Amino acid sequence: MTASLNDIAERAGVSVKTVSGALHGGSPRMSEQTRQRIKEIAEELGYVTNLAARSMRQGWMPLIGVVADELITSPFATEIIRGLDGAARTSELAVFAMTLSGRRDVASVIEEVRRFRPRAIAFAAMYHKVVALPEEFVGTVGVMINCREANDRVTSLVPDETGAAHEITSYLIDAGRRNIVFINLPGLLAGELREAGFRQALTEAGLDGAGARVLPAVRRAIYSDRAPSLVPSHVAELMSGPHSPDAILCGNDRVAMEVYAALRRVDVQIPDDVAVASFDNQIDIASRLDPPLTTMALPHRAMGRMAADILLGGDVAPGEVRKLPFQLVERSSV
Repeated sequence: MTASLNDIAERAGVSVKTVSGALHGGSPRMSEQTRQRIKEIAEELGYVTNLAARSMRQGWMPLIGVVADELITSPFATEIIRGLDGAARTSELAVFAMTLSGRRDVASVIEEVRRFRPRAIAFAAMYHKVVALPEEFVGTVGVMINCREANDRVTSLVPDETGAAHEITSYLIDAGRRNIVFINLPGLLAGELREAGFRQALTEAGLDGAGARVLPAVRRAIYSDRAPSLVPSHVAELMSGPHSPDAILCGNDRVAMEVYAALRRVDVQIPDDVAVASFDNQIDIASRLDPPLTTMALPHRAMGRMAADILLGGDVAPGEVRKLPFQLVERSSV
C-alpha cells in the first residue's frame, strides 16, 4: 500500500488541500517551511503521485507528447528532445515521443499521442523541412520543431540556415580565402537556404556570388547518407584544375569527412593549402578529424527549450516562424 494525501495530512497536521498544494505546485501563499516539511513527510512515507487521479481532476496528464518524424533515429537531432525534456522537468512534466514512419501517417500518430491526454503536443522533424498537417490537427499541435507547417498555421522553430551559411562564408573570407567552393546537399530545404546565404556573403565581400561553384555531394536528386557520393571525384577535379579552391564549404560534417580523405589522396594539406568548414557540429566526426573541423552547430537543444516555453504558455503569435541562430565552433581546419 502506498501513502495517500490523507496519510501525509494527518502526519503534518494540515488539510489534504494544503498537502496537494505543496506537492503539486499550487498554494503560492504557502510558506516555504510548510511546503518543505510536507515534501519531507511525503518522501518519508513513500508517497507517489497518482497521475491518473490527477489527470481526472485537471483534464490532462503531466506529459508533453512529441510526434517524432524520424527524429529519434538521428544521432544529433536528439538534442531537441534533450532540450525539451530538460525544460519540461522544471515544470514537473515528462516527455514521451512516438515515431512517424512510412507505415503510419501523421493523423494516426497524433491520435495515438492524444490518447495519453498530454498537456501539450509538439511535432519534431529529423531535418529542416515543410510539413503539411491535416486541417483537423492544426489546433492540436502546439509547436513545430526543426520544421514549419506548410501554411504557417502553427508556431514553428527552425534553424536559420541562410544566416549560418552567411556567417561561415564570411568567416572563411575574413581568414583570407577568396576561391570558395560549396559541396552542398541537393534536394533539401537546408541546402537551398544555405546556398542563398553562401552566395550573399560572397557578393557582399565583392566576390562573384552568382558565379560561385556549388556542387552536389551525391549523385541522386535528394541527399542521403546512402546515396552514391560525388565528393572524391569533385575534389580530384577541383584540385587538378587551373583555378583550385583555397576553401571548401561542406553541406554537413559527413561530407567534410569525405573531403578530408579526398584531399589527402591528392596530397593537399588542411588548412595550409585548403581550408575546410561545414555544418552540424556532429561531435563524433568534427572533433576527431585531423585537424579538428570548424563547423556551424545546429541550434537543436535551444529549439527544444524554446518549444517547452511555448507549449507551457509562452507569448507567441499563432503561425509565427522563429529562426534560431547556429553557433560557430572554431577548430583548426580554417
